[in-house]
Amino acid sequence: MAELLELPRTRIGAAHVAHFIDRPVCFVGRLEKIHPSGKSFILSDGEGKQVTVELSEPLEEEISGILEVVGKVTAKATILCASYMLFRDHNSSFDLRLYNDALKVIHEFPQYYPFGAAQQN
Repeated sequence: MAELLELPRTRIGAAHVAHFIDRPVCFVGRLEKIHPSGKSFILSDGEGKQVTVELSEPLEEEISGILEVVGKVTAKATILCASYMLFRDHNSSFDLRLYNDALKVIHEFPQYYPFGAAQQN
């Protein structure tokens, strides 16, 4: 999974997950729920759509608020997490809806964002 951190990855929202199976991605969302095992959690994007993030090891820290997850989309349309980062200082000021609008632009005009929305068909 460490090699995913070296590769270019597309920023996606929940609506894009199914189009990026087996591809490295970056997903930003608000934490909604942590599974009791600590091995997965659910994030919601700027439109309120949810994505499950799977971890190889249980969480060892308390997480909340906005997170950025880097990982690979699985065949189950979940994200297998290689790393995550908490936006601790920006929870109240990070505009997830505005971020989602930026994602729409990136995916609508991939010619201007070469690492943004290049899809394999």
